[in-house]
Amino acid sequence: MVNLNLTSQIALNKVPQKLYQPATAVDRSELTRMEKIPTNIFASTEEGAAHIADAIESGMAAKRQKGEFYVMALGTGTSLTPVYQELIRRHEANGLSFKNLVVFNGYEYFPLTPKSTCQSLLQLKKLFLDHIDIEPQNVFSPNGTVNQDDIQEYCRLYEQRIQTFGGLDAALFGIGRTGNIAVNEPGSSMASNSRLILIDALSREEMSNSFATSEAVPPCSITMGMATILKAKKIFITAWGEEKAGIIKETVEGQITNAVPATFMQTHPDTHVVIDLSAAAELTRIKRPWLVTSCEWTDKLTRSALVWLCGITQKPILKLTNKDYNEHGLSELLALYGSAYNANIKIFNDLQHTITGWPGGKPDADDTHRPERATPYPKRALVFSPHPDDDVISMGGTIQRLVSQGHEVHVAYETSGNIAVNDEEVTRFMHFINGFNQLFNQSKDTTISDKYQEIKAFFKAKKAGDLDSRDVLILKGLIRRGEARTACTFNKIPLEHVYFLDLPFYESGAIEKLPMTEQDVQIVRELLQKTQPHQIYVAADLADPHGTHRKCTDAVLAAIDLERQAGAKWLDDCRVWMYRGAWAEWDIENIEMCVPMSPEELRTKRNAILKHQSQMESAPFLGNDERLFWQRAEDRNRGTADLYDKLGLASYEAMEAFVEYKS
Repeated sequence: MVNLNLTSQIALNKVPQKLYQPATAVDRSELTRMEKIPTNIFASTEEGAAHIADAIESGMAAKRQKGEFYVMALGTGTSLTPVYQELIRRHEANGLSFKNLVVFNGYEYFPLTPKSTCQSLLQLKKLFLDHIDIEPQNVFSPNGTVNQDDIQEYCRLYEQRIQTFGGLDAALFGIGRTGNIAVNEPGSSMASNSRLILIDALSREEMSNSFATSEAVPPCSITMGMATILKAKKIFITAWGEEKAGIIKETVEGQITNAVPATFMQTHPDTHVVIDLSAAAELTRIKRPWLVTSCEWTDKLTRSALVWLCGITQKPILKLTNKDYNEHGLSELLALYGSAYNANIKIFNDLQHTITGWPGGKPDADDTHRPERATPYPKRALVFSPHPDDDVISMGGTIQRLVSQGHEVHVAYETSGNIAVNDEEVTRFMHFINGFNQLFNQSKDTTISDKYQEIKAFFKAKKAGDLDSRDVLILKGLIRRGEARTACTFNKIPLEHVYFLDLPFYESGAIEKLPMTEQDVQIVRELLQKTQPHQIYVAADLADPHGTHRKCTDAVLAAIDLERQAGAKWLDDCRVWMYRGAWAEWDIENIEMCVPMSPEELRTKRNAILKHQSQMESAPFLGNDERLFWQRAEDRNRGTADLYDKLGLASYEAMEAFVEYKS
């Protein structure tokens, strides 16, 4: 059996169950005193989705006994997919009926043409409604084709229609990265009713996951207002994954503000936030449990507490005093270690041992306190890069070290990255090829090729949101392959050690990818069997908004798992290191290996990133961060080095951080 979701089991810190699932009401009251909305945390997405599905099922059953409809407002965000999948499963496996369900769609794009495929309602049908036995006449949605002059009256009638069913029994929505609920963007009033609203740039990017490009998302939306949603008898807000951890903390523990519309849920008497452990990572009871309860003090939790205390007191570790511990709720550590000095020196040494200039291990050296073992030397290191530039963005300095220290470095580019190339780049390469053919073609026939004319005509007719033809995608993939080869050559990696896996899940031609399957895993597994590495480096940038990094790493971890089940001997002498850098960085308490870079090495890393010219100023998917990828990488690497410096450790120009993956 192939497990295709092993990234969901990555646990950087083992969170005691009592913190996220308190045994008694008294325990819950103590642990959640920073939380202003009832928040249910589950170990997995599946458990959280089942919890919501239970509530919906029981709600429909109670209404069915009375011969009444169960009326719900529903969203279409990706956070809701697991809930819909669980409800569909219950319908198909257990005969759960939805005939007494009435659905009001939370929002619809505007303006739309009658034949537009960019409809929120179509998304909702695809995700959920088309798979259950709901009566078609019980589904209501805003109309994105209505005349703009009539929208105000139309919205009033939409609200009135909800009231004809007795109001909303429940509302189910995900939470956007800006804290938007439905399309109630930052600045929305708590008193707002259904209305037309402009979709902001970040929400458009999130919505674009369901369409070909962000340009395909219409500029506006007709959305249920906050007042409309808050009238629901019960509200469920869901979020999964660490990319939502920050906004969940603001929503659950922050002040009520229209800058984060989700905080309005604090005013509702029966709102429930349902999340997994990853999305709960920033909540006080998970991240800083010593502020709300007594703790089971592991080395990692102690490290986290001392790094936090250094930030609060603006002191390096070795200058923390007993008074600092007592004044900031860490007296338990004093009792455990006997004094501030003992705790300080323990954590200082732990952090010191994470720093190494030898990411492949230092040969003929005592490796007792080094993150990597000294033998074997040299090692075979296999770097998996989700896109054709993640390797140099995230661990370019480490790759340089591995090569210069004599290790055999292999790089596997898991996807073609073809959709992240602008049409202008293809046109530029086509002009070059055409000019080359005309200048050096030995025959007198200088007729432009049919393929050139065909692609040129395609671009001329192409509209915003149209998918590229297969020929165009191939050309875009070739551009990125060429850039990756150039960067590898710059880093002195032989081209026979460079692999382009072109995992099938990526080749949808759109932002929304195909499901990752065993076919993807098998491609990765064959490369592992071929190279039998001593080190594997994988991307753990699970906050990647488009999800490609997660799927790529799931494929690698699944392949490793299959090899382990098969008893592969090479795994006995292999370690797996997880890197970040493109979208986020590791918290210092989790770092297990940190590779320093000098100013010259950082400059060399930048030059390797710049070999990927198509991903510079014109890159289509920079996300909500306006910095280019080389700027993000440098800022994060310098930030890690600065944090080590402030803690009183060695001062470096920049550092790349890694965490070991343990299955």
